[in-house]
Amino acid sequence: MSVVVAPFVDAEHPADPYPGSVPGHSYVHHGGRGWPLRPDQAACAGWRVGRRDLDDWLAERDAPPVAARVPLLTYGSNRNPAKLTWLREHLGLPGPVVLIRATTYDLAAVWAAGLRARDGQRPATLCARPGAVESHAVWLATPEQVLALDRCEGRGERYRLARVRTGRVVLEDGATVDAPWAYTAASQVRLPLLVDGRPVRCVDIGQSDALALRGEAGPDGLDVSEVDGPPRADEWPDRLFVYGTLQPGAAGWPLLAPFVVGPGRPATLPGVVHDTGRGYPALRLDSDDLVPGQVLTLRDPAAALPRLDRYEGEEFRRVRVRLPDGSVCWTYVWTNLDDLHRMPALPHGWPVT
Repeated sequence: MSVVVAPFVDAEHPADPYPGSVPGHSYVHHGGRGWPLRPDQAACAGWRVGRRDLDDWLAERDAPPVAARVPLLTYGSNRNPAKLTWLREHLGLPGPVVLIRATTYDLAAVWAAGLRARDGQRPATLCARPGAVESHAVWLATPEQVLALDRCEGRGERYRLARVRTGRVVLEDGATVDAPWAYTAASQVRLPLLVDGRPVRCVDIGQSDALALRGEAGPDGLDVSEVDGPPRADEWPDRLFVYGTLQPGAAGWPLLAPFVVGPGRPATLPGVVHDTGRGYPALRLDSDDLVPGQVLTLRDPAAALPRLDRYEGEEFRRVRVRLPDGSVCWTYVWTNLDDLHRMPALPHGWPVT
């Protein structure tokens, strides 16, 4: 029996006053409506719309899967459903938007020094704030969606697109996002407004009171590296979970070895490995069993992963998975579940020979 997921409409979450109303759950948004998401490690996307794998839901709308999207930390109006519709109507934002609730540590959304030219409201900006714990969202964005956001945020003028290494970002499912992309201050008007020498958190006062604030622009204290050009989904994460022929000492290791930094570490992943009978194993994720393997760090994942994709071929699909410790890795799963039902499971993993 299928689970009916009732969508919500933009009117339930008005955009004014800035930063607007935000749903209390992760959601996917398209055509003026949003659908709640729930985490599920058995889904290739890691998320479901009702019983549907989010990747399948996206494919039905000719949209890229989760693995082709970058994690963009959003802390202002870009997590408001009505704002998403505005972006579609005015800046050509394409396709469904995937927004995952996230908790940030040692980071804060604070009021910026300048006002928005569009409506005179005071926008948010990101800053370092030791000890702060806040609720925000991570937008799993396609490169085309980032281009629309670049125009909205005035990339290179008001904000810059950067990888943020300050603090910690943990998704609703417990996954940790290392160095997420985010729009951070690029000019005086988007630096934090310091009142009596301190930034003012957006959670502490609303828009009307924020407009009355008086102070001066100050540093955001963030450790960031500005992004040159469009972000690439293959850049995150820089870790790969291997359980078969790509393990050190196995047949595929010579292809992978030049891209690996340092020694691997033992790890387990919820799932089951099957014997294909062809000299290599096949992984499926819909199980509470634990598959043993290794986590390897890649020197240049954007260069390594396309080569590994060709090696694995069309029988396998590269997805992001969450390990029990919350770290996110790439791995390869078998694409045809009907095949797996005819293949014997390997209860102790795949031995390296």
